Amino acid sequence: MKPVRLPAAATVALPRWAIFALCLLYILPGLIGRDPWKGDDASAFGVMWTMAHGSLSDWLWPHVAGMPTPEKGPLAYWIGALFIRLFGGVFGDPMAARLAGGIFFMIGAVSVWYATYLLGRRPEAQPMKLAFGGQPDPRDFGRTLADGALLIYIASLGLLLHSHETSVETLQISLIAFLFYQSVRLFDTPGYRAGLMLGATAGLLALTKGWVLPLAVLLTLAGVAAYRRQGKVFKALFPALLLAALPVLAWRFGLNQVHPFDSSPFPAWMEWNYRLVSGPTSESVSYTFKYLLWFAWPAWPFAIWAVYAWRRQEKPLHILLPVAYLLCFLLLACLNKHSEETILLPILPVFAILAAFGLTTVKRSTINAVDWFSVMIMTGVAGLIWLGWIAQQTGWPKGLAQQLNLLLPDYNGASQPLAMMTAMLATVAWFALVYWRISRRPAVLWRAVVLSGGGVILCWLLLMTLWLPWLNQRISYASLTTELSAKLPVKYKCVDAYIGASQRASFAYFGDIRFAGFSDQRCDYLLLQHSRKRNLVPDMPEPYEARQWESVWIGHRAGDKDELFTLYRRRR
Repeated sequence: MKPVRLPAAATVALPRWAIFALCLLYILPGLIGRDPWKGDDASAFGVMWTMAHGSLSDWLWPHVAGMPTPEKGPLAYWIGALFIRLFGGVFGDPMAARLAGGIFFMIGAVSVWYATYLLGRRPEAQPMKLAFGGQPDPRDFGRTLADGALLIYIASLGLLLHSHETSVETLQISLIAFLFYQSVRLFDTPGYRAGLMLGATAGLLALTKGWVLPLAVLLTLAGVAAYRRQGKVFKALFPALLLAALPVLAWRFGLNQVHPFDSSPFPAWMEWNYRLVSGPTSESVSYTFKYLLWFAWPAWPFAIWAVYAWRRQEKPLHILLPVAYLLCFLLLACLNKHSEETILLPILPVFAILAAFGLTTVKRSTINAVDWFSVMIMTGVAGLIWLGWIAQQTGWPKGLAQQLNLLLPDYNGASQPLAMMTAMLATVAWFALVYWRISRRPAVLWRAVVLSGGGVILCWLLLMTLWLPWLNQRISYASLTTELSAKLPVKYKCVDAYIGASQRASFAYFGDIRFAGFSDQRCDYLLLQHSRKRNLVPDMPEPYEARQWESVWIGHRAGDKDELFTLYRRRR
């Protein structure tokens, strides 16, 4: 017996304009008006910026102003560089690159919606027929489930920062969502055409962040097809596997023909792929399950409930396929001994889709508990954001204002009326949403996650309006680059640098600093990055000799208590 009993009144879908508006409210803040931030955001932008202003060799051999970055793949960098070439003159290079990330997010959101819709209208997913009629139409049921999946996807805490970064992961997670959508299409209408579409998507994913994940997905789909005894699906996966290899082979062919910088990133890229499955270790397993508790909130409680509620059904695709994907991604996460948040990103779209089917059977008391948890946490976080901004602007409360001043001394940002008005409108809209949810108590399926999604949008919008100038000064290298550039003469050969990729990208973009490239052998300046906690004077890297260099500048970002940079000039 199916576990779902629903009247048609519970399947009222959100208007299309409302879904589109929610996605825009989620993704636009953070794309507009900010600098490249320290970390993956700046380093990936550095590769895109180098490609956009470079030659064919720069496009084939990803690097940050001469610093090789053979890890991951070039596809996301190519798209970002293309956006810089097309829109950099209008929006500026950083925002042009982030526009590509915004489109990636929209592709992922649409894929989550349509994948859930297709699964939700399948016969085995439909609710039980009511004694006197009134059960929902399959299309209406599928649309409502899709709305719920999209709200859960937006509310996922682990997605928030990574979806707004200029990074390879923004394209990876969207392609995974699209790959899952293509998988559903393949099981719905098995054939070579659907298999080729699936293979093309897998190939693009391989060119984005390695071949390990798409290969694992194709093997997982083969196992699901064998378990469901769908021979046509199994046969369609063979041309899909062959097509998936074509983008990588085309990249390698281009490398062999052009020989960029008389070298190739392909061997290092292959070695990086092998390291993705170098585990498991106890640390990687504990990291995966410990961080999933917050990374996949609020999806995982509903997803677990969906599996439990549908446990008696025989091979339902809307449960079996997401669970197979989840097990595949969890295994890959445990096999990667280099624990980091990005290895958990592939789980989020599939978790959201599976969680949507948990909404149909979860008890009202559980829904109310999730709602109240969201109201308290999100309202509390929003209140802290407002309180911190008030302290920053007025000096009250005094203790909080002093702590903020320690984090960023000499902050000179001024209040922006438009940003403040936007933040106030968002806060009023949040309380209106809470009032509507509590007073109306709608019976629709997506009611359980509307406050979670709305709260995440509110907090992110407040940060990207009230706090954006502060965050730019705190996290970017724009002001530090001004200091560094002032110490360099108008004419110099190059700067050899032992610094991180994000720092190199920021200095090259903000200061137009000429770093040593693949062929530079003897630069007249040397830039070192070191830790203030370990040593104030950095160790001179081999084969450099300290007596050949003299220090001309030492600097650090405002409020950074550890990171130091030292610029040396070669003695005549």
